[in-house]
Amino acid sequence: MKPEPSTGAGQGPHPRHALAPLLASAVRLSIVAALAVVEKAEFAYVRDLVEITDSALSKQVSRLEEAGWVTVEKGQVGRRPRTWLRLTEDGIATYRRHLAALTAIAGPLQ
Repeated sequence: MKPEPSTGAGQGPHPRHALAPLLASAVRLSIVAALAVVEKAEFAYVRDLVEITDSALSKQVSRLEEAGWVTVEKGQVGRRPRTWLRLTEDGIATYRRHLAALTAIAGPLQ
């Protein structure tokens, strides 16, 4: 019989269990981080900030939208079509849990 993994005396589960697997992608994490500090951001702004192509951003935003973490709003500014991205409340909460788990895993910097 295999012994159960020890979590330490009363320490609870390892913080890695709080990581969001979808945010294991550096690109998706970068997109969520960019959106976490603004109410909403224009698609082109996020694309340029994260340094990816339109198609790459579109694909990653679709994954985040399917998870319920990002909303996409289409509109126009003058005659030009625009797309805005916004983190949902669930997206913000997930991002905060993910960062807290990373901090718990890494420990304090000295």
